[in-house]
Amino acid sequence: MDKTVPSADAAISDLADGAVVMSGGFGLCGNPENLIRAIHRRGTRGLILISNNCGTDGKGLGVLLANGQVRKMISSYVGENKTFERLFLEGKLEVELNPQGTLAERIRAGGAGIPAFYTPTGYGTVVAEGKETREMEGRMVVLERWLRADVAIVKAWKGDRHGNLIYRKTTRNFSPMMAAAARLTIAEVEELVEPGALDPDRIHTPGIFVHRIFQGEVYEKPIEQRTVRRRSA
Repeated sequence: MDKTVPSADAAISDLADGAVVMSGGFGLCGNPENLIRAIHRRGTRGLILISNNCGTDGKGLGVLLANGQVRKMISSYVGENKTFERLFLEGKLEVELNPQGTLAERIRAGGAGIPAFYTPTGYGTVVAEGKETREMEGRMVVLERWLRADVAIVKAWKGDRHGNLIYRKTTRNFSPMMAAAARLTIAEVEELVEPGALDPDRIHTPGIFVHRIFQGEVYEKPIEQRTVRRRSA
């Protein structure tokens, strides 16, 4: 089945206000840049975003935040975005913070069809407030619920017209789990190939989880924190 669409704008043309959207990426690494720009152009409002973080000021998901399109963030790390801080302190942004491993497992559980699981992470902290706790094998644990989304937007290195995806190194991050945990998954790829061109043993996200795919363009791939060595004299 050919799942290709002509552009990012076509891929998100039916994204509704108030949608729950999972976005792959870790910092600015592996961001679906074309899809984020398309959502910005479309102006969809009231979004609930599930992502490890919300980009930085003017980069990644930060452009949606600055444009007033985000109602709530479900994240793990938010420390590189001053706009995020300001909106939260002004009461204009809902935030649900998760330990990073818990966030990853909640997303994985959503894709695996596991409604909830127990973890010791967060017990005795504000993370556990209002949640069921119990003792298991001599250790206190917290009940965490799965995360699912209306739409997942992910970026891969290579993909074929059937939606099979290969990510490159660190850019894989949350994307395979998110692709499985959404009702509709949209993938942008740097290289779009014909079916059969990808080594089946190297595929990270099978096409069964992907509903729309297109070849992206103009990748900036910004670096969040550049660290370099001083030149020797």
